[in-house]
Amino acid sequence: MSSAPEVRYFDRTTPPHITTLVLLAGIGAMNMSVFLPSLPSMAEHFETDYSIMQLAVSGYLAGTALLQVFIGPISDRFGRRPVMLTCLGIFLVATVGCLFAPTIEVFLAFRLTQGVVAGGMVLGRAIVRDIVETDQAASMIGYVTMGMALVPMVAPMIGGTLEQLYGWQATFVFMIGFGLVVATIAFSDQGETVKGPAVSFREQVRQYPELFMSPRFWGYVFAAAFSSGAFFAFLGGAPIVATKVFGLDPFYAGMGFGAPPVGYALGNYLSGRFATKTGINRMMIIGAALLTFGMTMSTLVTLTGIGTAFLFFGFCVFVGLGNGLVLPSATAGMLSVRPHLAGTASGLGTAFMIGGGAFMAGLTGSTLDLTQSALPLNVAMVISSALSLGCVVFVILRERQLARS
Repeated sequence: MSSAPEVRYFDRTTPPHITTLVLLAGIGAMNMSVFLPSLPSMAEHFETDYSIMQLAVSGYLAGTALLQVFIGPISDRFGRRPVMLTCLGIFLVATVGCLFAPTIEVFLAFRLTQGVVAGGMVLGRAIVRDIVETDQAASMIGYVTMGMALVPMVAPMIGGTLEQLYGWQATFVFMIGFGLVVATIAFSDQGETVKGPAVSFREQVRQYPELFMSPRFWGYVFAAAFSSGAFFAFLGGAPIVATKVFGLDPFYAGMGFGAPPVGYALGNYLSGRFATKTGINRMMIIGAALLTFGMTMSTLVTLTGIGTAFLFFGFCVFVGLGNGLVLPSATAGMLSVRPHLAGTASGLGTAFMIGGGAFMAGLTGSTLDLTQSALPLNVAMVISSALSLGCVVFVILRERQLARS
């Protein structure tokens, strides 16, 4: 009985360039935020409440988190390349559906379907782990995520400009064009990186206990989830803090929202520059400590009553900086626990990050709506960051224990 061939779908075996990985990861972030400025006009167009229109954000996050669980194992079975190209194809069809949707129900259905493009983040990380070792993976993931860190800052400006000039539909026309460009580049450059014979789903399921029973895997997953939880809490609460607590107009509020991405870009650059030499555990402990320090100081300033918008958003640079140091290394760590299940590990880890993030965003948003203080947001971010630090310490102690045994 002959084994499956090394290359299973396309005669393309060259690993993708880092620019391609940035685009695959970035298109999901672009799709998440580019249409946010158009939500009010879209609510008017579909003659629906703004709260219903917001499901295009929260529902998208929830759907994306669920998809991550399946995209990873499917890519372990069929390969990264065909799964990514399929995701991009479905995304393009769904984006056309959003553009021509006659009702809000149809729009939301296509919007949820668009979430498959977030597979680029999962598969991009898995591809990195396919082609390099753990510490190098943290470095390469750092450079990839540094490249896409600018997207949350730029995308709303693109969407707002298009909406103001041509209407909200122009944003989805832009995403169709952007999706076609990314799909063309992926088809041309993304070679298959999964080597060896294909593994059936039944065989994968038999191997899952190796991954799920590993305390190190869950330590990395929750270190990443709690670290990103501080950022998602910021996303859910910062708009209310900016307008209701500090009374900022949209321009200055937008400036404040850019604080974490600035720190994130710096943190990812440092990860790319030093992770290989320093090691993933040291990068994580430094990042989690800086994140916890920044959020603790922000909370203390708020408690003293001397907090200002400048201080609040200034300390939030630590949210991005800490995540930029923690996430690449934590991701590389969770993928290295069982390298043959890298797609599954990436999907599960991303699902926990996004699902937990959606919960944190909703929790802080609803809590802050009942108060006129930034303190609830401060508390949520400091707790989440401290839990991330605790998970990193757990991983380090676990590895020392394994080394002694």
